[in-house]
Amino acid sequence: MSNVTTIKTTDLPQKFLEVHPHNLYLYCKAYAAGLRANTAQTKNRSAVSGGGKKPWAQKGGGRARAGSLRSPLFVGGGVAFGPSTNKNYDQKVNKKQKKLALYHALAEKAANDALFVVDNITVESGKTKDALAFVNSLEQRDVLVVKEMIDDKTFLAFRNLQNAYLVESNELNAYLAAAYHSVVIEKAVFEKLTKEA
Repeated sequence: MSNVTTIKTTDLPQKFLEVHPHNLYLYCKAYAAGLRANTAQTKNRSAVSGGGKKPWAQKGGGRARAGSLRSPLFVGGGVAFGPSTNKNYDQKVNKKQKKLALYHALAEKAANDALFVVDNITVESGKTKDALAFVNSLEQRDVLVVKEMIDDKTFLAFRNLQNAYLVESNELNAYLAAAYHSVVIEKAVFEKLTKEA
Protein backbone atom coordinates (compact mmCIF):
# COMPACT_ATOMS: atom_id res chain seq x y z
CA MET A 1 0.00 0.00 0.00
CA SER A 2 2.56 2.54 -1.14
CA ASN A 3 2.40 5.66 -3.31
CA VAL A 4 -0.24 7.63 -1.42
CA THR A 5 -1.13 10.70 -3.47
CA THR A 6 -3.04 13.65 -2.05
CA ILE A 7 -5.60 14.85 -4.58
CA LYS A 8 -6.06 18.61 -4.96
CA THR A 9 -9.08 20.31 -6.52
CA THR A 10 -6.91 21.00 -9.60
CA ASP A 11 -6.61 17.23 -10.13
CA LEU A 12 -10.38 16.83 -10.37
CA PRO A 13 -12.49 17.29 -13.51
CA GLN A 14 -14.22 20.67 -13.78
CA LYS A 15 -17.60 18.91 -13.43
CA PHE A 16 -16.75 17.98 -9.82
CA LEU A 17 -16.23 21.63 -8.90
CA GLU A 18 -19.39 22.99 -10.52
CA VAL A 19 -21.89 20.99 -8.45
CA HIS A 20 -24.25 22.95 -6.19
CA PRO A 21 -23.92 21.84 -2.53
CA HIS A 22 -27.72 21.48 -2.25
CA ASN A 23 -27.44 18.19 -4.18
CA LEU A 24 -25.35 16.74 -1.36
CA TYR A 25 -27.80 18.03 1.25
CA LEU A 26 -30.79 16.42 -0.50
CA TYR A 27 -28.99 13.09 -0.94
CA CYS A 28 -27.86 12.94 2.72
CA LYS A 29 -31.36 13.87 3.87
CA ALA A 30 -32.88 11.09 1.75
CA TYR A 31 -30.22 8.58 2.91
CA ALA A 32 -30.85 9.38 6.59
CA ALA A 33 -34.62 9.16 6.05
CA GLY A 34 -34.13 5.68 4.57
CA LEU A 35 -32.31 4.59 7.73
CA ARG A 36 -35.29 5.42 9.98
CA ALA A 37 -36.56 2.39 11.89
CA ASN A 38 -40.17 3.58 11.62
CA THR A 39 -41.21 1.67 14.74
CA ALA A 40 -43.02 4.44 16.66
CA GLN A 41 -46.66 3.45 17.03
CA THR A 42 -49.63 4.34 19.22
CA LYS A 43 -53.12 2.86 19.44
CA ASN A 44 -56.01 4.93 18.19
CA ARG A 45 -59.55 4.60 19.63
CA SER A 46 -60.35 1.61 17.41
CA ALA A 47 -57.26 -0.32 18.53
CA VAL A 48 -57.68 0.13 22.29
CA SER A 49 -59.61 -2.71 23.93
CA GLY A 50 -62.89 -2.17 25.76
CA GLY A 51 -65.31 0.72 25.56
CA GLY A 52 -68.16 -1.18 23.91
CA LYS A 53 -70.77 0.09 26.34
CA LYS A 54 -72.09 3.64 26.28
CA PRO A 55 -70.78 5.09 29.59
CA TRP A 56 -73.92 7.08 30.46
CA ALA A 57 -77.28 8.03 28.99
CA GLN A 58 -77.30 10.40 26.03
CA LYS A 59 -79.60 12.87 27.76
CA GLY A 60 -80.61 13.89 31.26
CA GLY A 61 -77.35 13.64 33.16
CA GLY A 62 -76.17 17.18 32.59
CA ARG A 63 -72.90 15.92 31.14
CA ALA A 64 -71.53 15.98 27.61
CA ARG A 65 -72.67 13.06 25.50
CA ALA A 66 -70.23 10.15 25.28
CA GLY A 67 -70.37 6.96 23.24
CA SER A 68 -67.23 5.20 24.46
CA LEU A 69 -64.70 5.38 27.28
CA ARG A 70 -61.96 4.67 24.72
CA SER A 71 -62.35 8.12 23.14
CA PRO A 72 -59.12 10.21 23.19
CA LEU A 73 -60.90 12.50 25.68
CA PHE A 74 -60.77 9.85 28.43
CA VAL A 75 -57.87 8.47 30.44
CA GLY A 76 -57.07 5.03 29.00
CA GLY A 77 -58.53 6.04 25.67
CA GLY A 78 -56.86 5.97 22.26
CA VAL A 79 -54.31 8.52 21.04
CA ALA A 80 -55.47 11.11 18.52
CA PHE A 81 -53.11 11.63 15.54
CA GLY A 82 -50.32 9.50 17.03
CA PRO A 83 -47.47 7.95 14.98
CA SER A 84 -48.06 4.73 13.03
CA THR A 85 -45.77 2.29 11.26
CA ASN A 86 -47.52 2.63 7.90
CA LYS A 87 -45.84 6.00 7.25
CA ASN A 88 -43.30 5.97 4.42
CA TYR A 89 -40.26 8.20 5.00
CA ASP A 90 -38.52 7.40 1.70
CA GLN A 91 -37.47 10.38 -0.37
CA LYS A 92 -36.73 10.13 -4.07
CA VAL A 93 -33.29 11.04 -5.38
CA ASN A 94 -32.66 10.39 -9.04
CA LYS A 95 -29.47 8.82 -10.47
CA LYS A 96 -28.03 12.07 -11.77
CA GLN A 97 -28.47 13.79 -8.43
CA LYS A 98 -26.80 10.88 -6.60
CA LYS A 99 -23.80 11.20 -8.90
CA LEU A 100 -23.63 15.00 -8.47
CA ALA A 101 -23.82 14.63 -4.68
CA LEU A 102 -20.87 12.23 -4.72
CA TYR A 103 -18.88 14.58 -6.96
CA HIS A 104 -19.45 17.45 -4.54
CA ALA A 105 -18.56 15.34 -1.48
CA LEU A 106 -15.25 14.30 -3.08
CA ALA A 107 -14.51 17.86 -4.22
CA GLU A 108 -15.02 19.02 -0.61
CA LYS A 109 -12.53 16.43 0.60
CA ALA A 110 -10.02 17.51 -2.06
CA ALA A 111 -10.43 21.15 -1.02
CA ASN A 112 -9.54 20.16 2.57
CA ASP A 113 -6.56 17.95 1.57
CA ALA A 114 -8.48 14.90 2.76
CA LEU A 115 -8.77 12.94 -0.52
CA PHE A 116 -6.07 10.36 -1.17
CA VAL A 117 -5.41 7.93 -4.00
CA VAL A 118 -3.42 4.71 -3.51
CA ASP A 119 -2.24 2.31 -6.23
CA ASN A 120 -3.56 -0.71 -4.37
CA ILE A 121 -5.17 -1.20 -0.96
CA THR A 122 -4.32 -4.73 0.15
CA VAL A 123 -3.21 -6.13 3.52
CA GLU A 124 -1.57 -9.45 2.62
CA SER A 125 -1.07 -10.46 6.26
CA GLY A 126 -4.72 -9.91 7.20
CA LYS A 127 -3.49 -8.35 10.47
CA THR A 128 -5.30 -5.40 12.00
CA LYS A 129 -2.03 -3.81 13.16
CA ASP A 130 -0.86 -3.55 9.52
CA ALA A 131 -4.12 -1.88 8.47
CA LEU A 132 -3.85 0.44 11.49
CA ALA A 133 -0.29 1.39 10.53
CA PHE A 134 -1.53 2.36 7.06
CA VAL A 135 -4.41 4.44 8.48
CA ASN A 136 -2.12 6.14 11.02
CA SER A 137 0.38 7.02 8.28
CA LEU A 138 -2.30 9.22 6.69
CA GLU A 139 -2.55 11.26 9.93
CA GLN A 140 -6.33 11.74 9.59
CA ARG A 141 -9.07 11.56 12.23
CA ASP A 142 -11.04 8.82 10.46
CA VAL A 143 -10.91 7.34 6.99
CA LEU A 144 -13.30 5.87 4.44
CA VAL A 145 -11.32 3.30 2.44
CA VAL A 146 -12.66 2.51 -1.03
CA LYS A 147 -11.40 -0.66 -2.73
CA GLU A 148 -12.50 -2.03 -6.11
CA MET A 149 -13.01 -5.59 -4.81
CA ILE A 150 -12.50 -6.48 -1.15
CA ASP A 151 -10.48 -9.65 -0.56
CA ASP A 152 -10.82 -11.72 2.62
CA LYS A 153 -7.45 -10.76 4.14
CA THR A 154 -7.99 -7.03 3.69
CA PHE A 155 -11.52 -7.31 5.07
CA LEU A 156 -10.21 -9.05 8.22
CA ALA A 157 -7.49 -6.43 8.65
CA PHE A 158 -9.86 -3.44 8.51
CA ARG A 159 -12.83 -5.08 10.22
CA ASN A 160 -12.06 -4.05 13.82
CA LEU A 161 -10.66 -0.59 13.17
CA GLN A 162 -12.72 2.16 14.81
CA ASN A 163 -11.29 5.00 12.74
CA ALA A 164 -11.56 3.33 9.31
CA TYR A 165 -14.38 1.86 7.24
CA LEU A 166 -13.72 -0.34 4.21
CA VAL A 167 -16.20 -0.40 1.29
CA GLU A 168 -16.22 -1.67 -2.28
CA SER A 169 -16.46 0.81 -5.14
CA ASN A 170 -20.14 0.01 -5.79
CA GLU A 171 -20.98 0.84 -2.14
CA LEU A 172 -19.40 4.31 -2.29
CA ASN A 173 -21.99 7.05 -1.93
CA ALA A 174 -22.13 10.75 -1.10
CA TYR A 175 -23.35 10.17 2.46
CA LEU A 176 -20.36 7.97 3.39
CA ALA A 177 -17.92 10.29 1.61
CA ALA A 178 -19.31 13.28 3.52
CA ALA A 179 -19.53 11.48 6.88
CA TYR A 180 -15.83 10.59 7.11
CA HIS A 181 -13.07 13.10 7.69
CA SER A 182 -11.05 11.77 4.76
CA VAL A 183 -11.38 9.35 1.85
CA VAL A 184 -8.79 6.94 0.47
CA ILE A 185 -9.55 5.50 -2.97
CA GLU A 186 -7.79 2.90 -5.09
CA LYS A 187 -6.35 4.37 -8.28
CA ALA A 188 -8.51 2.21 -10.56
CA VAL A 189 -11.70 3.35 -8.79
CA PHE A 190 -10.66 7.01 -8.86
CA GLU A 191 -9.84 6.89 -12.58
CA LYS A 192 -13.21 5.30 -13.31
CA LEU A 193 -14.99 8.02 -11.31
CA THR A 194 -13.20 10.89 -13.03
CA LYS A 195 -13.59 9.28 -16.46
CA GLU A 196 -17.38 9.12 -16.03
CA ALA A 197 -17.55 12.83 -15.14
